[in-house]
Amino acid sequence: MAKSSSKRLSEFTAANHPVRRFRRLKEKAIELLLFLAAASSVLVTLAIVGILVTESLPFFAHVSLFEFLTEREWTPLFENAKYGIAPLICGTFLATLIALLVAIPLGTVTAAYLSEYVSPGLRELLKPILELLAAIPTVVYGYFALLFVTPLLQVIFPDMGGFNILSAGIVIGIMIVPYVSSLSEDAMRSVASHLREASFAMGASRFQTVFRVVIPSAFSGMTSAYILGISRALGETMVVAIAAGMQPNLTLNPTQPAATITAFIVQVSLGDLPHGSIGYQSIYVAGLTLLIITLSFNVIGMWIRKKFQERE
Repeated sequence: MAKSSSKRLSEFTAANHPVRRFRRLKEKAIELLLFLAAASSVLVTLAIVGILVTESLPFFAHVSLFEFLTEREWTPLFENAKYGIAPLICGTFLATLIALLVAIPLGTVTAAYLSEYVSPGLRELLKPILELLAAIPTVVYGYFALLFVTPLLQVIFPDMGGFNILSAGIVIGIMIVPYVSSLSEDAMRSVASHLREASFAMGASRFQTVFRVVIPSAFSGMTSAYILGISRALGETMVVAIAAGMQPNLTLNPTQPAATITAFIVQVSLGDLPHGSIGYQSIYVAGLTLLIITLSFNVIGMWIRKKFQERE
């Protein structure tokens, strides 16, 4: 009896048993599906890069790279066209800088409060409410900047016009607070509890523990939140298209109207430019420029994160 049972067990555990073959096939199928899901994002990214590059090459056959980088005017739709990308880059960086000056301090403080001060029950209530800000359509944010934030700023700056990059940047900063605070809060909560206990044992207050122990320990993870915020601010479209004025001015004055790369893409996409014209190709050139800028920030962020992880 025992011999027959051991025989059946050995047959079941044999590599060619039907049940084991079915399990192996099922695992291989799942592995293939996961690989295809992971590879699809890479393939889509490569396809986007390929389209941007192939559509941008004819543009540079008419416009030199030197003119593209050094010309101070961007008027590809005018009769006397100028193709200097500097005004769009300046407007993009100015809006992003203002947004980060709002989002990073506010998001970090919010994350510290949710992670270290509130009870778990209150945290589970407040965090979804905060993340609802990310679900509001960006068009609503754009009109909020134009009709509410700009009139408030005009009280402080009476000479400021109805369209300006300052109100757009402030509202973009408010919009990306959930991205920064949510990921930063997760990074802070992952800090080992014994570090907090050691800080309290040394006589530190909760405030000192948060800003001298928890945040430095979690900064490598918080860097990812900041880089996501930067990428989100760089790619924002509707807020700047509605509130910033879509005028490609090379200015560092945030009270003046300006245009960003994304706003220009929206402006040109709404027109009736013929396919293959240099004005139409400028859309892809602007998109390629934005892709390079975003990629550069992501690479810098990964490098900073790696450096902080090595210190830890």
